[in-house]
Amino acid sequence: MKIAIIGYSGSGKSTLARKLGNYYNCNVLHLDSIHFAPNWEERKYDDMIDDVSSMLEKRTWIIEGNYKKLLYQERLADADEIIFFDFNRFNCLWRAFKRYCKFRGKTRPDMANGCPEKLDFEFISWILKDGRSDKQKSNYKQVIENYPQKIKILKHQRDLDQYLKELPVASNTDPLKSL
Repeated sequence: MKIAIIGYSGSGKSTLARKLGNYYNCNVLHLDSIHFAPNWEERKYDDMIDDVSSMLEKRTWIIEGNYKKLLYQERLADADEIIFFDFNRFNCLWRAFKRYCKFRGKTRPDMANGCPEKLDFEFISWILKDGRSDKQKSNYKQVIENYPQKIKILKHQRDLDQYLKELPVASNTDPLKSL
């Protein structure tokens, strides 16, 4: 199974990737964790590409994040399933706020070491406006058009809940209990 998870900041991509990684027992790559070095410094491009390329070579993977410069088209083409989090901006801001409260002053598990959780004006602006530019919306529309057979669009929590309920049951296990 190869799953690419894309969507807006704060929507729940990392949480779902972690849960699916546990459920399917497969490798998970959180692109935020390879994009940044300590203190929120951007890593060298070649190092990031090497990390993504190594993951793409594996038999199974879950890659979470957008980052068009990090083999975006290759990830989407190679994925068996693409999950697009299309939650509204206020839902994403609420989720980001809850995440901030949970990890304030600490580095969350899906982030690079030395990058403590923050919720500053720049990130709030990204969630509410900048990350939802016409260009970004057009990019997501193109993904939907290019991969209609393998994209799952999640617009609401109930869509996510339904997606989780529909996971295949393996060896008499309730998929929701393992999540």
